[in-house]
Amino acid sequence: MKKKKCIAMLLAGGQGTRLYALTNNVAKPAVSYGAKYRIIDFTLSNCTNSGIDTVGVLTQYQPLVLNEYVGTGEPWDLDRSYGGVHTLPPYQAKAGGEWYKGTANAIYQNMHFLDEYESENVLILSGDHIYKMDYSKMLAEHISHNADCTIAVIDVPKDEASRFGIMDFDKTGRITSFEEKPKQPKSNHASMGVYIFKKDVLVRELIADEADKSSVNDFGKNIIPKMLGAGCALYAYSFSGYWKDVGTVTSLWEANMDLLGDDPVFDLADPSFKIYSRNEPLPPSYIGESGRFVNSVMTTGCEIYGTVINSVIGEGVTVKAGAVVENSVVMQGSVIGENVRMNYGMVDENVVIGKDSVIGDETSDKMHITLIGRNTVIRDGSKLKAGEIVENGGAKA
Repeated sequence: MKKKKCIAMLLAGGQGTRLYALTNNVAKPAVSYGAKYRIIDFTLSNCTNSGIDTVGVLTQYQPLVLNEYVGTGEPWDLDRSYGGVHTLPPYQAKAGGEWYKGTANAIYQNMHFLDEYESENVLILSGDHIYKMDYSKMLAEHISHNADCTIAVIDVPKDEASRFGIMDFDKTGRITSFEEKPKQPKSNHASMGVYIFKKDVLVRELIADEADKSSVNDFGKNIIPKMLGAGCALYAYSFSGYWKDVGTVTSLWEANMDLLGDDPVFDLADPSFKIYSRNEPLPPSYIGESGRFVNSVMTTGCEIYGTVINSVIGEGVTVKAGAVVENSVVMQGSVIGENVRMNYGMVDENVVIGKDSVIGDETSDKMHITLIGRNTVIRDGSKLKAGEIVENGGAKA
């Protein structure tokens, strides 16, 4: 059996509670983004573009949609006879399943996957970030440093630093301090939640962490600080491209808006680093005689008879005549009825908004987005206030 240089473990079991209705029935990595993608497409595509052909996707919360979407991994060229993509649910013990207690425990429960492929190194990823990154460059630095662990780092605004694991490192890149979500950050060098470990080091640390009853079994809170204190060789890999943690409705809206304009903040059209996704074949989109489509993006299967301004429109969406959709995100398969007025809305998949409805008001902005969960019917003439959340399914008067 050929030994692999590196395999990936993708943590995709997060509940994503700050996305509210968007994650009531799906795991956060399965949430739609950018008209035709799901959040998990980015880490899977990064693996493909980096030459990493073996990926374990660790699922937990609401895994059905995610499991069906990932499937055999064919859209990402990860349907391999030796390797490929594998969905890994929490380990089922004789007494019943045990949910992952933390990020480190999730990997610990799946150490058998590491043994199956005899990898020299293990890449650990989060499935809820949007970015393009060539992990092979990080792996090359990891190997050249003979590092026990390499952590991808990005500089964040000082006022946001307390949300992340913050580190300092010397001129060689060796990490000299690390603190998870510090109240008073010493720097703005933030962990991206992307780690490469030597496999034997990772296994040793996971076993020790599991035996420590005081541990919360988390990489940032336990594994990394303990390794640093023990004098292990930890190095930072600096990343300067686009990276977005889409853990809130506002940040997900911002990430969608970053796709707009002639010179978008985040360019998905670059053919040298393609983002792959699983999409149904649909006919080309159509803009009717009464339709206007201004500074917006959409993909296939859409029918636009109303006005769309500064918005992201998913596959198979219909915007009927007289409707005005501004500063909004409308996900796959939804229907915006006649004469609807929507400003700063986020509409999940397969929603129907009845005619003459008003979504949002004069107080709407990116901090007060009106959110409508999937499979919901908004009755004709409804009025939803800025920041109102309509849960998945059912109907709203």
